Amino acid sequence: MAMDKKLLELAEIYQADAAQIIRDLCKLPAPSHHEELRAEYCRKWFVDNGFKGVFVDEALNVIAPINDNGSNDITIVMAHTDTVFPDTEPMPFVEKDGFMHSPGVVDDTANLSVLMACSRYYLNNCDSGDKCVLFIANSCEEGLGNLKGTRQIMKDYGKRVKEFISFDSSCMNRYVNLAVGSHRYKVTVRTEGGHSFGAFGNRNAIHVLSSMICSLYTVKVPQVGNSRTTYNVGGISGGTSVNTIAQNAEMLYEYRSDNYECLEKMRIMFNNTIEMYRSMGVTVEVELLGERPCGIPIDEEKMAVLRNRYLNALKEALGLEAFSGSSSTDCNIPLSMGIPAICFGVVRGSGCHTREEKLEVASLYDGCKLALQLFCNL
Repeated sequence: MAMDKKLLELAEIYQADAAQIIRDLCKLPAPSHHEELRAEYCRKWFVDNGFKGVFVDEALNVIAPINDNGSNDITIVMAHTDTVFPDTEPMPFVEKDGFMHSPGVVDDTANLSVLMACSRYYLNNCDSGDKCVLFIANSCEEGLGNLKGTRQIMKDYGKRVKEFISFDSSCMNRYVNLAVGSHRYKVTVRTEGGHSFGAFGNRNAIHVLSSMICSLYTVKVPQVGNSRTTYNVGGISGGTSVNTIAQNAEMLYEYRSDNYECLEKMRIMFNNTIEMYRSMGVTVEVELLGERPCGIPIDEEKMAVLRNRYLNALKEALGLEAFSGSSSTDCNIPLSMGIPAICFGVVRGSGCHTREEKLEVASLYDGCKLALQLFCNL
């Protein structure tokens, strides 16, 4: 089935609007927990483009509601404002040879820009008067943002949310409807330490931590069906000098799984390992840095309605078939509550989470086509 000619014409217009939004947003740094500048830009944009009742909540989510009467069912469409980079000054932006180059330009700036540009079509053409849609520029999706923005949204609206859509990827025909949960920790080991010659024989925190890491790396990951579970030590530090027996050492450790039973087994394994070292008289401090939940079983009929809406839009707009996968996204929160949720991209690019990230500008047209076709059937 061919895409409506009017939508194709609008996609041409909206791609240019999305490109300008990208240029504007890339000037505004937005590390997780510090998205104030982008939040204000998005709030003003929604207001200037005819949305009523737009507000920024306490988590720095920008919410542009349509037909929210306080009790009707809600469809959420969101993309996040934060970038994975800690920069608080504007990052480099270069536009040449059909690409936009800037850290965070794809993830998730371009996806957010397509959402914003195309949201006007729903506001002006698809408002049914009864169904509530929230277009959201949410905060804190990346890393130690720990999905703060989505947690706040689901806390405030959770019982009314019937379906949840996130634009967040550099691939339009791969969708995520399985949540990869994770627990992230900073583990600090403390010992008596001392002079490397005079106190030789005292326990060395680096050695103890090394032993702990080796113990954690001997674990056989649990398996339930086709689940996937992983673990990783992503950073270590400690000690004072070459001639000092280290008094402290720390590591960053995480485990992940797309199955909630496996995630719980990994938690038990981790805690047992920590307690084993504490029982040896070692001081071990554990700080939970982030926790993302897995999904739980969801009514397949309801999930199929949402999935097919995306699949049909993809086929009609771009003539593509899709494949699915699991990942850690804003969808983790609704999926952990049994709410149908799906995540996919509306742009193409490469180098996400690197300083060499770049966006294919021409993909904005395809992304706008996909978003518009989807919004027609919300």
